[in-house]
Amino acid sequence: MTRDKSTRGNASQFFVAGELCRRGYAAVVTMGNTPNTDVLCSNLAGTRFVHIQVKTFVPGNKTCSVGLKAERNFGPNFFWVLGGIPTPNSERPFEYYIIPAAEMARNVSELNRKWLATPGKAGRQHRENKVRAVNVSPKSYEFFWSVTE
Repeated sequence: MTRDKSTRGNASQFFVAGELCRRGYAAVVTMGNTPNTDVLCSNLAGTRFVHIQVKTFVPGNKTCSVGLKAERNFGPNFFWVLGGIPTPNSERPFEYYIIPAAEMARNVSELNRKWLATPGKAGRQHRENKVRAVNVSPKSYEFFWSVTE
């Protein structure tokens, strides 16, 4: 079986939407039709909506790659979900970290500043680029599904 990152990413988005629905929220995958939003979610009364951006990683990895937009605080109605989707033959469980945009922006910016200040191979300075990373272990946000409350 070939490894295709897009199918894992799609699976992660559907698992996130499914888990939110299982917990009593209304959630829909946008299929790429909404900028910066993979899943739209609301409470069942429709009085509170949140935008969710999903990033997929393999459980056990310490970081997850994200883009420049992860450094931006999109406001209190925007969340990032780091979806740990195990490989097909893995015994590892699924992992989810639900992180408010403000916390994500702080985490990603801080990690990038540290990376730029740390010498790379042969002591060379790292160069600024469009790739960012986030630490995958913000335990206070693990399985924190109450996004619309």
